[in-house]
Amino acid sequence: MRIRLRVKLLMSFLVVILLSLSAVGIAFYTISARQLEQSTENQMTQIVNNAVHHTNLYLSSYQRSMVALLSNLSVKKYIDLPSDREEYENYRYMTDIRDSIVDPVWIRNPEISALYIIGYNGNALYYFNGGTEPSFSPKDTAEQIEYFKSHTDESGRLTIINHTIQGENAAPMLTLIRRIRGLSSSDMKGFVGIEVKSEELSTLWKGIDLGEDSYFFIVDDKGRIQYHTNPSKIGKMISVKLADEMTQADTSMFRSSAEGSKRAYISRKADYSGWNLVVSIPNSQLVKPLETTRMLIWIVAALTFFCALFLANRFGKSVTNPIRSLMKGMSQTEKGNWEFIPLPKRHDEITELIVRYNLMVNRLSELVDIVYQSELKNREMQAERQKAEFQSLQLQINPHFLYNTLETVVCYAVIQDSDEISEIVGALSYMLHYSVRTNLEEITVANELKHVMYFMVIINHRIGRTFEIDMRVSPDLLLRKMVRLTLQPLVENVFQHAFRYGVEDHHTIIIDAGEEEDGFWVSVEDNGCGMTHERLEELRAKLSENRLADDEEEGRLKGGIGVANVHRRIQLVFGEEYGLTVESSLEQGTKMIMRMPRSAVNNHTKGAAEASSKPELLPPGFAGSGDSWQAG
Repeated sequence: MRIRLRVKLLMSFLVVILLSLSAVGIAFYTISARQLEQSTENQMTQIVNNAVHHTNLYLSSYQRSMVALLSNLSVKKYIDLPSDREEYENYRYMTDIRDSIVDPVWIRNPEISALYIIGYNGNALYYFNGGTEPSFSPKDTAEQIEYFKSHTDESGRLTIINHTIQGENAAPMLTLIRRIRGLSSSDMKGFVGIEVKSEELSTLWKGIDLGEDSYFFIVDDKGRIQYHTNPSKIGKMISVKLADEMTQADTSMFRSSAEGSKRAYISRKADYSGWNLVVSIPNSQLVKPLETTRMLIWIVAALTFFCALFLANRFGKSVTNPIRSLMKGMSQTEKGNWEFIPLPKRHDEITELIVRYNLMVNRLSELVDIVYQSELKNREMQAERQKAEFQSLQLQINPHFLYNTLETVVCYAVIQDSDEISEIVGALSYMLHYSVRTNLEEITVANELKHVMYFMVIINHRIGRTFEIDMRVSPDLLLRKMVRLTLQPLVENVFQHAFRYGVEDHHTIIIDAGEEEDGFWVSVEDNGCGMTHERLEELRAKLSENRLADDEEEGRLKGGIGVANVHRRIQLVFGEEYGLTVESSLEQGTKMIMRMPRSAVNNHTKGAAEASSKPELLPPGFAGSGDSWQAG
């Protein structure tokens, strides 16, 4: 079944879009759920910690008031009084304690409702902060003693209970009470208690807003609710299941259905009272933001999907419509109709493809026209070819005429018995013949050295003295291939630049050769004036351009075809990795090194090169002397 390209593109885009949206949606929802739950737990923990902190601060102020009572000598003495005390003694202690302790307590903590001191022997002092002061009979005092003995800690630790001695009609009270020792012994002899209205704690916790159906409550160590945002639950016991779960969870958030519906709880224990302060939030309230987030993800995903689908369809059309136009144009071209495709308004790769197609059609039409016209121009081309061959033959006549003329000069020199002229002209004739060879570019090292020796014949006659070149080339390297006319320009360059003030007795030229890992080298070294660092860098930069020397370079080097041309011709024959390198120091001399491969690259010249490397006679007046060649 053939599926159109547009449908394939659309299906591919749909797969990519769905995968992307799914991955992003799942990752976002998972991370959001985890962070939201962590944020809720942190919020609940902060609420509970703040409530515990403020509760401890609140109770610690009452603890300090009780410490004043516990450490007062009058209180301890009153606790030790016998039960058959005189009424005057009771009145005196009551007045002293009120003046020294109770009145300052009322000033510091006006919210305290009652303060009392009760001994085991029935001695009791009651102080009430405003309102009607109830009176208690010995029987009432005895009942209070028995109640407090069963609800307080025997070691004297602070105990907080929901209890009041002011009667059933009094407002709900929190009683902070602890046992006290007398002055005469270390045994517990009575109680010191402070009563505070429960609404005082309510003012502390009523600012906690947890949202709808969420609440905050306080449970004592026996599981009784001491405070609740719903007053009807104060004094009731929590379920055993919830108490066990609170114990197991410790300070971590947990979920439970102990109160009928699934809720989240987190609790902390207060230091002074030992009560558990608990925050409870419905589980539905916790997951509601997640449901909102999930719904929002679905809505955004749906909108993104339809927008992406629309854009994918538009993009598919933008790709397939130009391709259809291109297919139509190719169909017409196949039939021989050179039809150009109009370019779309945008510029992209497809537009570039249409441009290339139009260019191809244009060039094909031009080539067809050229083929049609080629037959008409065939006779004219044949005439031009014959004319070129004639000019080539004409150019070959001029060098032969110059050779014949030089031979005539040699004959006259022999007749006139002039060896110098004979040597100069003979050397020049050889060099000219060597230079105009057009069938060989690669030549042997031996032939290049022989060409240098003929050049030295002319140089020796020109400078009027015999100059020896130190030849250190091993006989094993004489048949190595190198580029024709590269060694003599370097030697000539030495006489023009290194010995520019004339040839002295200490001047030397050394021609050496050697093998490397992947090739061999031939060097020309002198002990002339050398080059400055700037001139050396300029020359190296010129060689790095990898081009033949222009007129300016030839004028500067004055070495025939020049150093740059030697470097470039080696590269043209053997490759860019070979060529000429220059080393020089001012007043120390210069060394030029030609690097070439071990074997010739152009195999079609191998036979001709071998033929040209056959030994020839030395130039007249030359003789080998050890490692040097001397022009006689």
